[in-house]
Amino acid sequence: MKDFIGSDEIINKKKQYLFPCSHHFYKNPPQLVRGEMQYLYDNTGKKYIDFFAGVSVVNCGHCNPVIVDATINQLKQLQHTTTIYLTQPMVELAEKMSTILPGNLNHSFFCCSGSEANEGALLLARLYTGKKEFIALEGGLHGRTHLTMSGTGIDMWRVDPYISDSFHFIPNVHSHEHTLEKAAKLSIKALKKLLKQKAKDIAAFIVEPIQGNGGIITPPDWYFEEVKKLLTKHNVLMIVDEVQTGFARTGKMFAIEHYNVVPDIMTVAKALGNGIPIAAFCTNDTIAASFNKPSASTLGGNPVACETALAVINYIEKNNLSLRANELGKSLKAGLNNLKEKYPIIHDIRGIGLMMGAELLTKDNSPASEETDIILELLKDNGIILGKNGINRNVLAFQPPLVITQGDIDNVIDCLDNVLSKIDY
Repeated sequence: MKDFIGSDEIINKKKQYLFPCSHHFYKNPPQLVRGEMQYLYDNTGKKYIDFFAGVSVVNCGHCNPVIVDATINQLKQLQHTTTIYLTQPMVELAEKMSTILPGNLNHSFFCCSGSEANEGALLLARLYTGKKEFIALEGGLHGRTHLTMSGTGIDMWRVDPYISDSFHFIPNVHSHEHTLEKAAKLSIKALKKLLKQKAKDIAAFIVEPIQGNGGIITPPDWYFEEVKKLLTKHNVLMIVDEVQTGFARTGKMFAIEHYNVVPDIMTVAKALGNGIPIAAFCTNDTIAASFNKPSASTLGGNPVACETALAVINYIEKNNLSLRANELGKSLKAGLNNLKEKYPIIHDIRGIGLMMGAELLTKDNSPASEETDIILELLKDNGIILGKNGINRNVLAFQPPLVITQGDIDNVIDCLDNVLSKIDY
């Protein structure tokens, strides 16, 4: 076994050999060395409940033995050939995907990351429509490639000094000045106005069903049906970014299924590989036919990633993780709402299934960003790994592996209760 060098030495090596853009959580971060389903362990042997799942990646749990076995077996047999040669795992995964994708989506292009999948989806929309421009929501995050960064509505992630001017932004459904319903109606109003002015130039509207990094922003039930009607009327495609929300996290296989809408194009990544890099953009027969010029992803759809993804989907279905996320999500939300009644720093609880956010505000209604960091640190010290997101990084993010238990939820709620009682805000 490799010797553990410890957190301080890892930080020193990061400063020496990585880029300064590579940050980490915590003032006193642990060196994580092992994972086992919903648990993580550091180099001292301390055990943590993971309530962030690598930002919604290990939905089936860390080092899930069923999935690891599938990965290792394929790794021993055939690791890589690239897509110009015929291998079985990729077509079997594409076939399996066609059985779980919403509506008539039945074609997949496999790649390696959510950014690559979203970039591909935007390209596909341009190829199909012949139009150049796009619509995106304020507060959205779609990736770190040129177009996906340009379509991201969070300033801290728009680091390219030459952002593309191909995107038009409309308000999302969250506002401290308005109710959810009012904010959603204002968003639809802005969409109507933009489409009336620019529809002839717009290829697609790219959107997350729930904005993860934006702060678990969750639209009302009717929102996406109204969006889809408007887009269809103006011959604009709908791209749904399920990179963070997909694969049972919200209580359905894909979050857009809560909204009774079938997108024209959908992207997936993260949980599809449960930690092995794999992603895809998916569409229907008609739109897929427009992508007929040569293209490939060297490592996309490799046999190891595809066999892993097949094992992931089968594990989700066999163990009813969608149902589990739905039921445990209700329990988590109830526990968080009880804490909201007790601690005024919790301004809002939002989300679906096991994708929950708790927005924290100070007494003067400003973002409690510093307090959020203190809470995360104290939770970590008590053996709980939790995330944060939001425009001001003041939203506690509850996105655990879907294999957690009711006991794990009770533990987290009790510990958060204890931590909040110590916070001066």
